[in-house]
Amino acid sequence: MAKKGKLKIIPLGGMTEIGRNLTVFEYGDDIIVVDCGLAFPDDDMLGVDLVINDITYLEKNREKVRGIVLTHGHEDHIGGLPYFLKSINVPVYGTRLTLGLVEYKLKEHNILSKCKLCRVSAGDTVTLGCFKVEFIRTNHSIADAVAMAITTPIGTVVHTGDFKIDCTPIQGEMIDLARFGELGRNGVLALLSDSTNVERPGYTMTERNVGYKFEEIIKGCNKRIIIATFASNVHRVQQIINTAASHGRKVAVSGRSMENIVEVAILLGYMKVPEGVLINIDSIGKYNPDQLVIVTTGSQGEPMSALFRMAFSDHKKVELTKDDLVILSASPIPGNEKTVSRVVNELFKTGAEVIYDSSAEMHVSGHACQEELKIILGLTKPKYFIPAHGEYRHLKLHAMLAELMGVPAKNTFILTDGNVLEINEKTAHISGTVPAGQILVDGLGVGDVGNIVLRDRKHLSQDGLIVIVLTISKEGNLVAGPDIISRGFVYVREAEDMIEHAKEVALDSFTKCREKGVSDWATLKSSLKNNVSAYLYEKTKRSPMILPVIMEI
Repeated sequence: MAKKGKLKIIPLGGMTEIGRNLTVFEYGDDIIVVDCGLAFPDDDMLGVDLVINDITYLEKNREKVRGIVLTHGHEDHIGGLPYFLKSINVPVYGTRLTLGLVEYKLKEHNILSKCKLCRVSAGDTVTLGCFKVEFIRTNHSIADAVAMAITTPIGTVVHTGDFKIDCTPIQGEMIDLARFGELGRNGVLALLSDSTNVERPGYTMTERNVGYKFEEIIKGCNKRIIIATFASNVHRVQQIINTAASHGRKVAVSGRSMENIVEVAILLGYMKVPEGVLINIDSIGKYNPDQLVIVTTGSQGEPMSALFRMAFSDHKKVELTKDDLVILSASPIPGNEKTVSRVVNELFKTGAEVIYDSSAEMHVSGHACQEELKIILGLTKPKYFIPAHGEYRHLKLHAMLAELMGVPAKNTFILTDGNVLEINEKTAHISGTVPAGQILVDGLGVGDVGNIVLRDRKHLSQDGLIVIVLTISKEGNLVAGPDIISRGFVYVREAEDMIEHAKEVALDSFTKCREKGVSDWATLKSSLKNNVSAYLYEKTKRSPMILPVIMEI
């Protein structure tokens, strides 16, 4: 009997962070990829639009990649696909809504016609090389989410994707716990499970609870209602539409991503809107405040989102007044608390009534809490456990939870991006690493902004820029200057004496270099930069970026 090989599980993103989810499964000459997400930039990534994964390892092994399988349609799971497919064009498998959202992204990048999208449903199984991938129905804050049972030559690996257990979902059926139990009875080699809400005890509330709160608020309200929520939460938007319609209100949608997702959801039948309820945002002036509900993006305080522009009185169609009630139907994602707080403050300044506190129960999570995580662990009974989708503390706490559920500590692996977990028939261990990390997207540039550029941007944002301009003859004699141009450092009129003295320092530096016979520009520039920098620091205790410019005539 031929000896069986090793299964490699390699996360290239999504471990010890929330975002950029991408996990590689490799066996022999076959590779499949689960999800291909992006992350949004941190505060110190000045000017950066998006963060995607370094897929160098997959590019080197492109002939082995059989396809990409998607768990659901959130940006942190599908947002990186256009960039991936431009480099490695392989079939993409996903459920109907997930692929509907993917199509929008690929159209924006003008590559839809070149890509192969394969629609699957919960319960389907696809064969990709030596792997068989079964899609299992789950519940999440977006419709059509699935988990995966990946059958490999050495056993079955279960990947939950993002999930919760909702016994009364808005649409469709509850998570297929029976299938998880069957897989557990047949033997699960490894389980990768969502760790996002592992810090929360108990169970995640059903999405229907939010619907009841909407009913309670809209029923007795005579104001115009603006509700900010995640654009992808189709079920939440459906409940808002249903409640508004039942009280004779029209619904307008604001925000590009919200408009796109509502359009896709209606087209694919995931949202049903009564005739005449949905109106264009341009038409809201025709109705009284108590006849309107506006559903908008911006629940995370994102700059340039529709709610942000409303809060700062910069929205072309909506001006907030005391006749408005604004509801934030979302919890701040960790790290967004400050921006959300800023927007809430600005909303209050407009005179509007604002409901934003978590105690108002206007939001429920799409991720499983501790008891739900225990249920999945108890049903699947995995030999090996890999906590996924969370920051390090989440993964660590999930590992401890798994130990309580009977998974030996030595069989749990907390991976970081790029780790290679090798599993054979008898053992599992981390065998090494592959290239993994962040690729920054800035405008049309992908990967051309690195640490040096970010460091320069940070420097510029903190201390500003000084440009020293000199004009010299071919013989090396000074013809004009030095002139100094300042941006973001000091207001020149108020610091005229200091700028004039800085010119003298630059001139003195140039003269001394010429007296020493220095003629190469690199040395001249270095001397100018060092001397002027030392003078300015002495006077201001600031270190602006100094850019010497030497022109020859």
